Amino acid sequence: MRILITSAVAGILAVSGALTGCSTTAPKTTVAGPSDSDLERMVKAKLSTDADVSKAISVDANADKNEVKLTGTVASETLRTRAVDLAKSAKDGLIITDKIDVKPLEVSRSEYTEDMARIDREKAKSTGDTLGKSIDDTWIHTKITTKLIGNSDTPARKINVDVVDGVVTLRGTVETATAKEEAEQVAKTTDGVKRVRNLLKVV
Repeated sequence: MRILITSAVAGILAVSGALTGCSTTAPKTTVAGPSDSDLERMVKAKLSTDADVSKAISVDANADKNEVKLTGTVASETLRTRAVDLAKSAKDGLIITDKIDVKPLEVSRSEYTEDMARIDREKAKSTGDTLGKSIDDTWIHTKITTKLIGNSDTPARKINVDVVDGVVTLRGTVETATAKEEAEQVAKTTDGVKRVRNLLKVV
């Protein structure tokens, strides 16, 4: 009887060992992430929620690096920031390479109205700029400040632009001699400017 029980136990252990060797779990499959074109579509879908942004920005995606490069030209720093923020919201942890240029739109003298000049005069006054009474002086001021804002070499917020009878005076501080020269060049090449006095200080 003892021999039979021992044989039976040995048989059960043999079957158990054989079953243990068989794996019942399915092979693991890796889930592929989005392709370059998928990622591009995701970002473009976000940008499309703002018409001013979507028509001006191009998207180049690299899904392997989870990175998107934005290129194009927009009229303001606000639109550039909006484009970057929208792109970031397309996917968690997305890396954005911002190659967007800011080039403000210029208004021609014939399109520049008294109402526009009144608003621009108020803005100029709030920043400490001095303007002559003519609409031409305000138009010139608006063109110069717009160009300075769009130029990465000129810190527009630190430069005061006075315009009286077509004569432009630049005041304030800049960090380099190059920035001082660039600001003067911007003013000199603006339509309607008769003369430029560059009083900018390099600090």
